[in-house]
Amino acid sequence: MSSQEHPHAEFDVPPLTETIAPGTATDPDVKSAETTTLTVDGHEVTVPEGSTVLDAVEEVETDEYVPALCNYDREDIGPRSECRTCMVETNEGIVPSCSTPAEEGLEVSTDAEAASEARDVNLDLVLSDHNLRCTTCGKNGRCDLQDASIENDVEEPRYGVFDDRDAYEPIDDSSDFIQIDRNKCILCNRCVEACNDVQVEGVLRMEGHGQDTRIGFQNGAETMEGSTCVSCGHCVTVCPTGSLVEKGLEDAATLPIPGFNQKNSVGKVIESSDVEKGPMTPMKADQVTETSRETGGDAEERQWP
Repeated sequence: MSSQEHPHAEFDVPPLTETIAPGTATDPDVKSAETTTLTVDGHEVTVPEGSTVLDAVEEVETDEYVPALCNYDREDIGPRSECRTCMVETNEGIVPSCSTPAEEGLEVSTDAEAASEARDVNLDLVLSDHNLRCTTCGKNGRCDLQDASIENDVEEPRYGVFDDRDAYEPIDDSSDFIQIDRNKCILCNRCVEACNDVQVEGVLRMEGHGQDTRIGFQNGAETMEGSTCVSCGHCVTVCPTGSLVEKGLEDAATLPIPGFNQKNSVGKVIESSDVEKGPMTPMKADQVTETSRETGGDAEERQWP
């Protein structure tokens, strides 16, 4: 393939998905093909090419709050349509607004009873699988799920919350830079896309099925320390909850309660092996060393754009 046929060839950039599993980079595009005008809660809105219904909803002051927890819509992350907290009613039925293209003449209603009920039910479903220990969470006060719950006046989620300490997964504190608490993960997939589709590191993945679905590692490791993480931190910046937190900030927003802190709130912690390491985990460092050996030492001298 010539450099004209391949847009990245002149930079000698490896193909995005040659050896790693992508997030949503290979999913079909769900955005509009042209500038469109539609109506949201009676307000006429014109949005540019590449817009979704959610983009139009965010352009006006809507009758009801539409959370869209798994949506990020920046840096090629999303839409994913996992949480379904962004449901709205249209003249074509009830749809997830984050993954529905904005179409000419579409009539959107955020306060339709069925759409409002769908958003409430789906938000409660997300909460039912979430460790709601906000007072010992480093994202307390800057959590998208917490904001959505407050905006929706949630007091007692109809399906309860994830509050079974025997079923909690241990906090993965093995990395020097990033901590994982899967008990707070809402499986939005933002971190997987940031890792694979934006940073092209191929570290994170979704694994398991049904209620056993969890964030895992593409190299099959059980801990962050055993993964090929380079500690870029992009996964942390896009995480909407306290599931991925930068080390040193785990207790930044927790409330001081004697004898109760972020780590012992779960009860089980996977600690570091105390092996001296830098930003790259030992597994990634070994991978780079192996690549360098195979290429005669040239790999680390390349200047990636």
